[in-house]
Amino acid sequence: MNKTEQAFGRLYEIIGKLRAPDGCPWDREQTPETMRENLVEEAFEAVDAINAHDTPHVREELGDVILNAGMIAYMYEQKGDFSLANVLNEISDKVVRRHPHVWPESEGQKAALKGGAKTADDVLTQWDAIKQGVEGRAGEKSILDEVSGGLPPLMRACKLQKKAAKKGFDWTDVEPVKNKVLEELKEVQEAAAKDAAAGLEKASAETEGEIGDLLFAVVNLARHLKVDPTLAMERANEKFYRRFSYVEKKMAEAGLEMSHDTMKEMDSFWDEAKSCE
Repeated sequence: MNKTEQAFGRLYEIIGKLRAPDGCPWDREQTPETMRENLVEEAFEAVDAINAHDTPHVREELGDVILNAGMIAYMYEQKGDFSLANVLNEISDKVVRRHPHVWPESEGQKAALKGGAKTADDVLTQWDAIKQGVEGRAGEKSILDEVSGGLPPLMRACKLQKKAAKKGFDWTDVEPVKNKVLEELKEVQEAAAKDAAAGLEKASAETEGEIGDLLFAVVNLARHLKVDPTLAMERANEKFYRRFSYVEKKMAEAGLEMSHDTMKEMDSFWDEAKSCE
């Protein structure tokens, strides 16, 4: 047994101990449902560490992702549904099956491209062909059914658009995509104006829908510009955090209260924060 196999075995034993009657009260109380948010959160923290090129942090966060995934799998194992070994073997079988250009003897060879997959695009085309022709995914009502409904909305929007694009439902250049964003923005403004005229304190369903259309259009623009909208949004969040924290610090140093009355000073410190980046 090599070091990696020993490490997986050790983690499995630790998870089992945590879930045992004499283990951790918190861990014993958890269910797959209560762990969902943790799994998503840890995955995004790992992405954040990768973006920051913080190698030690990447190592730590990937460990958290593996722990959460292993813990959830172990919960199903305790119920007798499937084991963690089933999970690992199934993903190994899938990877081999979907890479017949690497493992020619795999079942995926039935749907492999003639001449083999020589480019990254070839691999993706072959991947879909194996899903449909070998794994029996062709019975799905729509190609969009391949996109999980449990994904964060921004990520799901992008994946839905990519699936539709595979069926040819897509613009061939970026200009109409830009125009669509402007069109949706205008419709948001019109809906918001109606809300204001009606004296509504809360946005109407129409305005909410138009905001959704605008966000969907912006995701489409990001996709056409080869930008991952989820990562772009996360970068924007981090940028706002840095700049606003700087404003808070400078306002405190100046002895100024943060309010609408001191917006001019806050704007000045905001610009200062931007110039320091």
